[in-house]
Amino acid sequence: MPALDSIDSLLFSLAKAFCSPFAIFIQIQGCLICLILAIGWAFAAYVRNREIKQMKDSMRHGNSLAFLCHDINELEHSNQVNLPRVSVVMPLKGFGEHNLHNWRSQITSLYGGPLEFLFVLESAEDPAYHAVSRLLSDFKDDIDAKIVIAGFSTTCSQKIHNQLVGVENMHKDSKYVLFLDDDVRLHPGTIGALTAEMEKNPEVLHQSHLYAYSLFDGLCYRWENIFSMGRVHDGK
Repeated sequence: MPALDSIDSLLFSLAKAFCSPFAIFIQIQGCLICLILAIGWAFAAYVRNREIKQMKDSMRHGNSLAFLCHDINELEHSNQVNLPRVSVVMPLKGFGEHNLHNWRSQITSLYGGPLEFLFVLESAEDPAYHAVSRLLSDFKDDIDAKIVIAGFSTTCSQKIHNQLVGVENMHKDSKYVLFLDDDVRLHPGTIGALTAEMEKNPEVLHQSHLYAYSLFDGLCYRWENIFSMGRVHDGK
């Protein structure tokens, strides 16, 4: 039948194309990418399970604050007062359904050292401005936080511009600056854990977390940097 002959001819052509050296190269590259991603996710799962096991062991030995620190002695006042100052810069734009919960989780960190929060917006006309103002008024006696108006960017993306203005307005004695996206809901011990890693490795200037929302995003290299921490040198 002519119809079946045309289908057979198409299938034969496709099979021949997929067996060409170039097609085989693409297939091998795809397999390698999938393998690397699988190994990365497996390693991340191993590290996560190891940390959870260590946390549970610490709790069984009487450390009820193991979710913050494996060694409860590190939470003593004598250690906490020596922690470095951290400035948290949050570039904002708009106001979504879960933003308020995310911001609340960010400013209620249990980090024991000096900590300040800078909410940076393009203008006071941004819908996030009034929501952040109400949130900070609820915590005005408990945290060091302020709103910074960055103005309209003319040389780079608005987000990067907001981050740079936030750095310009942070405390001069801050040793670390942490950039957070407004869609990040923080664990109470995140800032402490990030700071501890930076303190243990003085040669590290920057650390960040890349996240892919799906396997497709990962294969297409569509990663989002949801937070990053950098070391401040000489107040710069």
